[in-house]
Amino acid sequence: MGEPTIAAIATAHGVGSIAIVRLSGAKALEIAQKLTHATLTPRVAHLKKLFALDGSLLDEAIVLFFQGPKSFTGENVVEFQCHGGVIVASMVLDAVLAMGAVLAKAGEFSKRAFLNGRIDLTQAHAIAALIDAKSENAAKLLTRQLKGDLGRFVETLRDALLELIAYAEVTIDYAEEDLPTNLIEQMQAKLSHIASVLRETLRSSQERAVLIDGYRVAIVGRPNVGKSSLLNALLRYERAIVSDIAGTTRDTIEESMRVGTHLIRIVDTAGIRQSSDAIEQIGIARSRAAITEADIVLALFDGSMPLSSEDEALIALLHESNKPTLTLINKSDLGLHIEREKLPEDAIVLSTKNSLESLHTRLIAMMDIQGHADDTILVAKYQIEAVKTALVDIDEAKALLEESQLELFSFHLNSAVQAMASITRPIAYDEMLDKMFGNFCVGK
Repeated sequence: MGEPTIAAIATAHGVGSIAIVRLSGAKALEIAQKLTHATLTPRVAHLKKLFALDGSLLDEAIVLFFQGPKSFTGENVVEFQCHGGVIVASMVLDAVLAMGAVLAKAGEFSKRAFLNGRIDLTQAHAIAALIDAKSENAAKLLTRQLKGDLGRFVETLRDALLELIAYAEVTIDYAEEDLPTNLIEQMQAKLSHIASVLRETLRSSQERAVLIDGYRVAIVGRPNVGKSSLLNALLRYERAIVSDIAGTTRDTIEESMRVGTHLIRIVDTAGIRQSSDAIEQIGIARSRAAITEADIVLALFDGSMPLSSEDEALIALLHESNKPTLTLINKSDLGLHIEREKLPEDAIVLSTKNSLESLHTRLIAMMDIQGHADDTILVAKYQIEAVKTALVDIDEAKALLEESQLELFSFHLNSAVQAMASITRPIAYDEMLDKMFGNFCVGK
């Protein structure tokens, strides 16, 4: 019977100038022509009136027809660019459903593109991640992967492993023939190079995970150093309660904000100190956890007075955490009486009542350095796990090659090839694909 023709609203819900309703499947063109009462030419923008089954006018929209297999899904695809808002797009969607389409599941358009060979898994994940990109660097990286950069990288390494398997088979089958005397040495060198490339890719990917996930920035310090004031100044509105009473902030407060080209999650924490208050103790524990979970720490100190024992404890805690840290000396408007020599030389002196330009500049520079990635990196957990699995088999194969156990060497290399292939296009069951693509947006 074939796959049903699917339909969904492909733009975010809400008020806007344009909303897109997307159709994909064998009956997409037939339904579109019923809706428009017109003939549609592939890849031509048509301005057409849209009609319901009862003949009532729904809207006037731009209609685009992409004939399969030269479409995103590989099937016939029609897009209606109707007027935005909740009602009009919903009316058009209801009309195409009434004409024989079925509502698409989350990620079903991308799933069909994958199954029809239009994209591989690296491109599918790049689509999902690009929608949720947290920085311009992330968007640029994911756009390269959308073009197939990661897929080509994986296929190159897969082919190199297959070449080594071929060498092993030749050595086994023609052991008595005149083979190159240094064939095993050549194989060892090739395998070491492949392992080195994979390890460097894995290291780079783990270090630059923030490029995809976004930065988590924690503001820490003892009570009353101005953490909540700093949060409010960064957000430019009164998000946190500011008070001279120590312990006012009892829990972590999280907000998203844009800094330079990055979208970050900034966390205001409870003051770190010894406290007998049970609720405050929970907040302090969460503050310590925030340091552990943060990608960047803003360590705040009151510059108007000498360092306290609580400040000293925080310095030790930050040293143990080894997290990228910007040290901030606050309340410079009250005069500086803090021991500067006990703090890093590059500490930023500021007042939350005045400009924070110096903090913005340093924070952007830190994120740009950490987040810059021209090399190929892995953006999904399953990709990282696949490379780890491949490396285990490659290490086993290297040891076996040194012992000239070529049959077992080939077995482990075949396992490594399968692990690498799973990054781009594994042999998989429909249930696994449904789970993988189910995290996508409806209409994507």
